[in-house]
This record gives sequence, structure tokens and C-alpha cells, in this order.
Amino acid sequence: MNKAFVKESDNDDDDEALALAQAIPAGSKNYITPAGHKAIKDELLQLIDVDRPEVVRVVHWAASNGDRSENGDYIYGKRRLREIDRRIRFLTKRLDSAFVVDPSVHHGNDQVFFGATVTYVNKAGEEHTVTIVGIDELDPLKGKISWVSPVARALTKAREGDVVTLHTPQGNDELEILSVEYPEPVAD
Repeated sequence: MNKAFVKESDNDDDDEALALAQAIPAGSKNYITPAGHKAIKDELLQLIDVDRPEVVRVVHWAASNGDRSENGDYIYGKRRLREIDRRIRFLTKRLDSAFVVDPSVHHGNDQVFFGATVTYVNKAGEEHTVTIVGIDELDPLKGKISWVSPVARALTKAREGDVVTLHTPQGNDELEILSVEYPEPVAD
């Protein structure tokens, strides 16, 4: 088959980086918690030290088997190698632009800043607990929301007991902050 019909876009990582970069407000930094920074660094080292060498070994073995045009191990291996290299470039860019913020410096504070775990109740009486983290570490199913999200922006700089307004497409919602917690500082 002609390569023109099967060639993947080389700009996939640029598209992914552009999409995430657009999530960061202009003039802002790419804030990340120490735990999020460590997770990205660990993933990068796993790709560089373990995954990529293994795929290179498989591709080398498959290439030595002869005809590469119908060699599934070779074709899949090359595709996987491109995916790994794309992810390595992406993670490297994210680490280079990351600004690590330790939320434990606010331990004992009742005001909401980056890294806070906030429990609030909305007008409907539903209680929610969220942790405000960087865009690279958000996980809504675990209650980790990005600091650029509408909820985080509404909560930021408010204090326990405050009622803030959250603007949503369905109208305004009132959020009452029940508690604000930060991780304890880690002794070195």
C-alpha cells in the first residue's frame, strides 16, 4: 500500500500541546504540584528507560526477519515507537514549562489557593470535595480539578464560610465553602 495512505500526521504532538497550552490563560504559568511534577517525571523516565528500549529491541528483531512491508511486528513497532517519541517530546515540554507550587506552605490557612482541598455545598444541597491542581494532573473522577476551571476560579481566594457565585451555562449557582485543607509540610 502506498505510504501516502497510511502515513500518520507528524503534527499530532503539536496539536496536543496547542490544545493544552490554550487551557492555560495567557500570561499565566503552567502551575503543578510537587506530586504532579513527580508523576510526569516518572512517566517520562519509564518511557525513556524501559518502554522505548524494549520497542527498539522488538523493531530491530522484526527488521532482521526480512520483508518489512508485511511484517506486523515491524509495522506496529515503528508506530508504537513514534507514539512513544511523541509522548516523550510532549512530557519534556510540559516539564520545561512547569512551575512547581507546594501547597503545604498554606497548611492551616482557611483561604483557597492552588493545591487546596475544598469541601463546598451548592444551592441544591449537594456536597462536593475538590482539590485544585495543575492542568497536567487533573482527574475529575478523583475530585482533582484544574486551577483554570470555573469552579476553581470561583473558589480561589475565598475563605471557609464564604458563599461564592459560580457562573454556569444553566445560570448562577451559589457555593458555600465548608472547609479548606492543605497537605502538611514534609520535613526534609
